[in-house]
Amino acid sequence: MRLVALTHNTGGAGGFAGGMALALAGAADLVWLMDDDTMPGPHALRAMLEARACYPGRPPALIASRVLWTDGRAHPMNTPRIKPFATRAQRRAADVVGCLPIRSASFVSILVEAGACGRRGLPQADYFLWNDDFEFTTRLLRGNAGQLCPASVVLHKTRTFGSTDADPGPRFFYEVRNKIWTLKARSPLAPFERLLYGGSTLRRWARTFANSSDRGALGRQLVRGIAAGVRTSPRPTEEVLAGAGLMVQARRQDR
Repeated sequence: MRLVALTHNTGGAGGFAGGMALALAGAADLVWLMDDDTMPGPHALRAMLEARACYPGRPPALIASRVLWTDGRAHPMNTPRIKPFATRAQRRAADVVGCLPIRSASFVSILVEAGACGRRGLPQADYFLWNDDFEFTTRLLRGNAGQLCPASVVLHKTRTFGSTDADPGPRFFYEVRNKIWTLKARSPLAPFERLLYGGSTLRRWARTFANSSDRGALGRQLVRGIAAGVRTSPRPTEEVLAGAGLMVQARRQDR
């Protein structure tokens, strides 16, 4: 085990980007990403490896685990997005290995192909938190196969059970800014997908406001997030990590 400490807090996004950069520098073939409060089941990794090995054709660029909360319920915060408009051939190939084709997933537990990461680039470290996994996995899976493997089970030990539309408080700024950054970028989403996910984002934000105990504070974060998302773009990941003491080479992403 190798422990690397960054010189300042880069959030979850910087941590995942830095860890993946070190894995790629170490010539890894596959990278298993997990949150620090993820508890993998005894067969979580084996199930993903078997699904990858038996997949017909080119192995998937990404395989995601099924995420449960501590009481055994499916965790709504970490449900991968099933791929809309998947072809019959894509559904059939996934069914061969007991999986489902997906368009995005969370960093709670995914197994990614190192070569695909090298070609598509690291996660966006400047996101700090929220939507870094959505941006990265949609970018990785645009034109590549991604699978949800129900046989790979992990527990996500969050303090409460709920989805991302639960009242986020000041962190809502990152949700808004980072989603706008993602929708502005050319590489993660096709044009029709920007409309699809943009619409679903607006519906989720409406639910977030409906569930909030302090809508005034949430509104201020919404305004801040919109202003930052429209006026700025994320810094290159290598610049963010270099500022935290980690020198990496990251493929430049289209903006």
